[in-house]
Amino acid sequence: MIRRVLGLVSIGLAMGSQAIAQDVQEGAKLYQHYCATCHGIDATGQGPMAGVLVIQPTDLTTLASADGTFPVARVVARIDGRDPLISHGSPMPVYGPYFDGQDTSMKTPQGQPILTSQPIVDLVAYLQTLQAK
Repeated sequence: MIRRVLGLVSIGLAMGSQAIAQDVQEGAKLYQHYCATCHGIDATGQGPMAGVLVIQPTDLTTLASADGTFPVARVVARIDGRDPLISHGSPMPVYGPYFDGQDTSMKTPQGQPILTSQPIVDLVAYLQTLQAK
């Protein structure tokens, strides 16, 4: 019995250490389709809808802190609606139902797992590539 439990724990640890599949190209497509209208094609917050929003869109190229750490948990929570932002007349994201389902997880730079969806994992992976150096 103990060997069986230890075997299951070992399998769980091995699976937990596997890299989460991230598709940056899919994330770029999602960004262009769902985010660029407000945040701009170049992600600097200057999209065509920026002028009509109560809160101006964030420059997504500057999300990483001075030490280069990308705020994965904060970005995921903003996209999936756990940390709503009222700037469009409704909580962000406008396209929230699209991002539902396809459950997966990703990790923060500190290793904390976050349950989210595959489209959000892909979108966050793309946003990470946009950070100013």
